[in-house]
Amino acid sequence: MCLIAFSYKVHPAYPLIIVANRDEFYDRPTAAAHFWEDESDILAGRDLRQQGSWMGLSKSGRFAAITNYRDPRLPETGQLSRGEIVRLFLTSTESTDSFIQSLRSKRDLYGGFNVLLYDGEDMHHYNNIYDEHRIVESGIHGVSNATFNTPWPKVETAKHILEKATDKDTIEVNSLIPLLANDEIAQDEVLPNTGVGIHLERSLSAQFVKIPNYGTRCSTAIVYHNNGEIDFLERTYENGNYKFDRSYHIDAEE
Repeated sequence: MCLIAFSYKVHPAYPLIIVANRDEFYDRPTAAAHFWEDESDILAGRDLRQQGSWMGLSKSGRFAAITNYRDPRLPETGQLSRGEIVRLFLTSTESTDSFIQSLRSKRDLYGGFNVLLYDGEDMHHYNNIYDEHRIVESGIHGVSNATFNTPWPKVETAKHILEKATDKDTIEVNSLIPLLANDEIAQDEVLPNTGVGIHLERSLSAQFVKIPNYGTRCSTAIVYHNNGEIDFLERTYENGNYKFDRSYHIDAEE
C-alpha cells in the first residue's frame, strides 16, 4: 500500500476501521482480493510476481499491511520480498512481538518498509529503516511512505476525512471506499522532500495517484465489528479507471 488511514479502538461498535490505496506500476501482474487457493484462510490481493501481498486478513482476524519507504538512495528491492511479510504474519500463530523480533533480525534484507500488524487484540507498527517498533494507541492514524503518522498532506487529509466519515452509529464499507479517491495535488510549500524531484513529488502527493505507467491500482475498506465479524471491500482500477468491486463478509464463527 501507499496510503493507509485507520480508526483504532475509537468507535464503540467497530474496533478497527481501515481505508487504503495501493499504488503500483500498471504493468505489474496482480490478482484482486480473494481467498487464496494455497492458503485458504487468507483474504488478500496478490502480487503475481513475488506471490506476496500488500494488505490482507485471515479468517482468525489477523490483519497485515505494508507500505514502501520512499528514499531513492535505497535499493529498489532487497534480497527478500516485502510482500512476503504479509503472508507470513497472516499464516502464523506466533505472537506479534516475536514476529517483529524476527523481522528486526533480518531487516537489512528487505527494501524499506512500514508494516502494520493486528493480532485481534493489539495493533503494532514496525519500520525497518529506523528499526522503529510501537504498539499503536487508540486513535485515528495514518501511514504512507515515510513512517507512522508522518504529517504528509495526503496522510493528514486521509485521517481527517476518515474521522468525519466514522462519526456515526453505523458504518458501511461502501461508504468508506470513496474516501481516498481525491486526485488533488498538494501545494508546493507543504510537500515533503523525499529526493524524487518536485514534479514527481507533486504527483505522488495526491491520495489517488494517476501518472503515466503508475498509479492507484486498488482501494480497500475494512470494518471489524465488536462481535468478530469483518466486512471487506476492494475496488480495482485499470490505468486509473474503475474496473470492478469485490466484497466479502467474514462471520465471527469462521
